[in-house]
Amino acid sequence: MPNSSTPVILIGGPSGSGKSYLASRFGRPHLPLDEFYRQISEDGESFAFPRTAYGEIDWDHSATWNKEAALQAIDDLLEHGTTMVPNYSIATSSYDGHREITCIGGPIVAEGIFLYEILEPLRAKGLNVQAYYVDEPALVTALRRFVRDVAQRRKPILFLIKRGYALFQAHGADREKYRQRQFILKSKPELKKLLAGLHTSAPN
Repeated sequence: MPNSSTPVILIGGPSGSGKSYLASRFGRPHLPLDEFYRQISEDGESFAFPRTAYGEIDWDHSATWNKEAALQAIDDLLEHGTTMVPNYSIATSSYDGHREITCIGGPIVAEGIFLYEILEPLRAKGLNVQAYYVDEPALVTALRRFVRDVAQRRKPILFLIKRGYALFQAHGADREKYRQRQFILKSKPELKKLLAGLHTSAPN
């Protein structure tokens, strides 16, 4: 059974809100759950991936994410202290190998855009879970996301513009979804301060 005493902190929020920065700085380890996106080769195997209004695969729909594999990774870290995470390429929508992530005392800080899907299952196991949503302004998040995605050449520019506008419009609904799923809404500076305090108070 998983070690229920190790804190698991979920950092949810839209793409570009600063989740990865917070998790990589304060996680012991940082568990990037967006790496568990399904590969584009899975589209049409057992089911067809959802599509956007403009005809592309809707990668912002949780059906394109492997929830079960993400939950298993958390269980593995708690029970065995290690797990394997895919190296997911956004540009090709496929895996490029895997890498090992090791727990070095906790807290485990997991981040991703679909974490509202896993809070209830984790708490049902009796785990020590804290859940937060990075509550940043929609325009700031949209600009940060677009600059990052262009710089990293994640997708064609036209796709990024269409997706960015759709995410900007959906920002409020996404925020409300997390709030209703019992995530605590905090700004990035507030979360940074909270995680820093937890990090420094953890036993060496």
